[in-house]
Amino acid sequence: MTLQHIAVIGAGTMGSGIAQTCAAAGHTLLLIDIHEQALGRGLQIVQKNLDRQIEKGTLLPAQAIETLQRIHSSTHYTDLDQMDVVIEAATEDLLLKRKILQQVDTHARLDCLIASNTSSLSITELAASIKHPERFMGIHFFNPVPIMGLVELIRGLQTSDATCSTAGALIEQLGKTAIHTQNRPRFMVNRILIPMINEAIFVLQENGDAQAIDASMRLGCNQPIGPLALADLIGLDTVLGILDNLQTGFGDPKYRPAPLLKEMVAAGLLGKKSGRGFHVYS
Repeated sequence: MTLQHIAVIGAGTMGSGIAQTCAAAGHTLLLIDIHEQALGRGLQIVQKNLDRQIEKGTLLPAQAIETLQRIHSSTHYTDLDQMDVVIEAATEDLLLKRKILQQVDTHARLDCLIASNTSSLSITELAASIKHPERFMGIHFFNPVPIMGLVELIRGLQTSDATCSTAGALIEQLGKTAIHTQNRPRFMVNRILIPMINEAIFVLQENGDAQAIDASMRLGCNQPIGPLALADLIGLDTVLGILDNLQTGFGDPKYRPAPLLKEMVAAGLLGKKSGRGFHVYS
């Protein structure tokens, strides 16, 4: 099918990033949120991202204007009736996402692909929110969406092959690389990444040198950022939440959070957003 008209539900950081990426690839984009103020903030995020690309010389001003002109906004789900794809990008709250998906299902065409950008919730459980779960799957983008080249595609128990094929075609049109992963807690990337960060925190408990740990992974493993600095960037409370989710989902003690991580979160030292984590930020 021709994937021309795409809707994104949720105008936050992820939603606005997905909107920008789709519009930049030539799609007509409808951004939906419950408040006009949220939509305004989302469009401001897109504008700032585009301005930053212009400053870096990776985008022409005319291209930025064309991208913005392809993005339309609305507070009404009734505007979904002409969409080819709808991507839910609300916060990681199961009840909220299910409520949104029920409304999407009411107004979207029967041949419309419905997806969630969830990074943690069960795709099969979310699919139960709509009448035809075979047309639902997970399309997990990474932050910042316009820059990160990977997208996880997660099929639920009832997701059809046709739905997977359509999602794969969309990601290809966006110029990104898709990996297919099973519907398991935290899917693939976070399931590998977060335990690595947790292990770095265990090592920090033993030798107490955050700079050395990050340097060892940057210089020894060619990672662009050390695991402790990355934890600060993600947010230590978020890292702890993911580890708790992995331990609950798999029942495996290897996902137990490092005691130092729990202590840091309890102290409010959450990383870059609080000004201090494993490193200090001005």
